[in-house]
Amino acid sequence: MTVERIVRIIAGAFLMLSLALAHFSGSVDMTQPSWLWFTAFVGFNLFQSGLTRLCPLDTLLKKAGVPSACGL
Repeated sequence: MTVERIVRIIAGAFLMLSLALAHFSGSVDMTQPSWLWFTAFVGFNLFQSGLTRLCPLDTLLKKAGVPSACGL
């Protein structure tokens, strides 16, 4: 497992944990439609991309011809 994958996993977990803590402390109501669901989606996507190496944005950018940092 690479540093980049671990960073994605931890960042995604922290995003989802912060939303869960805010919801269960009563600060936000995640049962209502809101922009916080977008934050939850981003957190989950970070987490799963760290585990599975599948990132939709990575795929779209590569298809658009954007070069990667390592030149792959």
